[in-house]
Amino acid sequence: MTLTDYFVDLHIHIGGTPTGKPVKITASKNLTLTNILAEAANRKGLDMIGIIDAHVPEVQLELENLIKLGKAKPLPNGGIAYQRVTLILGSEIELYDEHCKGPIHVLCYFPDLLTMRVFSEWYAERVKNVTLSSQRIYVNAQVLQQKVKELGGLFIPAHIFTPFKSLYGKGVSKSLTEVFEPKLVDAVELGLSSDTSMAEQIEELAPYTFLTNSDAHSLKKIAREYQQIRMKEPTYRELQLALQETEGRKVVANYGMNPQLGKYYRTVCAQCFEQRDSRAKRCEQCGFTQIVKGVSERIQEISIQTERPKRTRPPYIHHAPMEYLPSLGPKTYERLLSNLGTEMYILHEASKEELINASNEKIANLILKMREGTLSFQAGGGGKYGKVDHFK
Repeated sequence: MTLTDYFVDLHIHIGGTPTGKPVKITASKNLTLTNILAEAANRKGLDMIGIIDAHVPEVQLELENLIKLGKAKPLPNGGIAYQRVTLILGSEIELYDEHCKGPIHVLCYFPDLLTMRVFSEWYAERVKNVTLSSQRIYVNAQVLQQKVKELGGLFIPAHIFTPFKSLYGKGVSKSLTEVFEPKLVDAVELGLSSDTSMAEQIEELAPYTFLTNSDAHSLKKIAREYQQIRMKEPTYRELQLALQETEGRKVVANYGMNPQLGKYYRTVCAQCFEQRDSRAKRCEQCGFTQIVKGVSERIQEISIQTERPKRTRPPYIHHAPMEYLPSLGPKTYERLLSNLGTEMYILHEASKEELINASNEKIANLILKMREGTLSFQAGGGGKYGKVDHFK
């Protein structure tokens, strides 16, 4: 059996439908299914993507039309092929029940369009608006898990450390086992403000594969985080086996933003973004009363140190989206793509000479530093992203 490594981003939102109806209110309107597929295949160079608003009936209709036109093709082992990329159908759902005590986002994935439709019909009866993204479902978390598993789906808690709407976020329980049936969790998504070294401080996460996804709200944000997954082929069934680390299939590398680039790494004032003590009731600089606790501090609060050996995990490679690189403007970015093909080729394979010829030496050196994990960063917090420090 031959296994191949594939680039995968499993958390991409739909901004709007072909008729202009909104899906994810905060996402770009040009983030349609068709545009996402074209961007992922032709510019990003991804091999597999997860659309997590596929429960929306008009999104399903758009996909059905692509299949009828012969532009997309259902795969025997699950997933839908579009050019070089495989589409995995999913839904992001908000939980709030007697156990979690605060909103938690989860990701549910299904093998094919028929199963997605069956789930959507069940889901529509338990939310207020099935045409929108990330809706609150009015059932217990474990009821949702059981339904997903009944349909052969994957269940993954989303961006688990962000201060809002996550498993370990503000006002939520401190334990996965308090909210979910642990055996029905297939993996966990880390989010933009944490990495493997931070997450593995939480002992109860030891059994689970760590995922790094973009949570893209615009086309350019696709693949700002992703992973390299070893599979026999890019299909739903192979993804399922990789999350279980079956017969050599597995995540072999996480490419995630340095946590300092995330919006919620540090504890800061929500107004002036200056670093503050989370116990403060008021910002000493601007007087604002909202202090947003950073992911780094939250993990320290809930971490449990044990003598138990940690499982072997794939390397977490600190990565920055190309748009974060200083001096890399839109024209230079387009020139790189025009000359070298896709982002994945630029980030992983292009030689220094190729990069210089398509941009300049400064940009080439920044890309190579990112490839080596040696970029320097200024930390973000309170909803404000960090940035690459080009002076170091």
